[in-house]
Amino acid sequence: MNQNFPLGAIAASFLLVTACSEPTAPTAETEMPATEAAEEAAVVPMDPAADLTNLANVLAGEWRESDAERDAYRHPAETLEFFGIDPSGTVIEVWPGSGWYADILAPWIAANGGQYIAAHFPLSSESTARRNSRAGFEAHVSDHDIFGNVRIIDFGQGSGALVEPGTADAVLTFRNVHNWMMFGYAERAFGDFHAALRPGGLLGVVDHRLPSTREQDPQARSGYVQQAYVIAMAEEAGFELVATSEINANPADTADHPFGVWTLPPVGRSAGSGEEMAPDFDRAHYDAIGESDRMTLLFRKPETAPEASAE
Repeated sequence: MNQNFPLGAIAASFLLVTACSEPTAPTAETEMPATEAAEEAAVVPMDPAADLTNLANVLAGEWRESDAERDAYRHPAETLEFFGIDPSGTVIEVWPGSGWYADILAPWIAANGGQYIAAHFPLSSESTARRNSRAGFEAHVSDHDIFGNVRIIDFGQGSGALVEPGTADAVLTFRNVHNWMMFGYAERAFGDFHAALRPGGLLGVVDHRLPSTREQDPQARSGYVQQAYVIAMAEEAGFELVATSEINANPADTADHPFGVWTLPPVGRSAGSGEEMAPDFDRAHYDAIGESDRMTLLFRKPETAPEASAE
């Protein structure tokens, strides 16, 4: 890894308020085949929401609205397939934000008899922005006909265990590791995930990727993190790396933008806090790059705990 500090040297805390994917304050079908003519009276198109056990139907759900436009960058079907998610199990999404992935995971898991758990900002947070984000998410997933019975729990700097230890089948987090590094509890987060998972349980991580040739800021203030750094934190917590994927890669992203990863879509920051965009700022250049280059990592909690070394 290209770094000059131990993992344990991450700063204890920051005052800046973040959302799950970026700071909240400036620094987040198949057509039904026709039957044979002799037997066919009328062909009724399949309602995409009719069978939500099918992930493709969930992705076509009308509740996703314009969010589906980002599938070209976030590749949800391919990502969830790579993670090997069993929708009949207990799946925790950590810091789901406004619910982009929850719109996919919650209906799919509920329809398959599983339990979707959202580990969101604590209700007791001192941050108004975080409390509002939590309230907005709760309202967003309140339609049980679509989302099922979503369980919402606290996750933050001072929160306790996510769930009863060893009861989750999978933990997923999308574009959040950099935030935990910024606030100084990334290592604790991986430890919490490890404790929540059953032996053999899966951890899926997606985040903005810093090139390995660049020095890693331990607070990840640009929003980018070295892939090797994330792997090291997960392994330090007891996980084993299963596989990596380039599903969410973007070779056009150089990860050196004036306002960090938030210069790129979907945030599209074009000026600093309280400043106007410079007349010569080339917004079109960053829009053309598209969303960030992202690592996609799959880890597993070992089936058996490692043997203690002899004294």
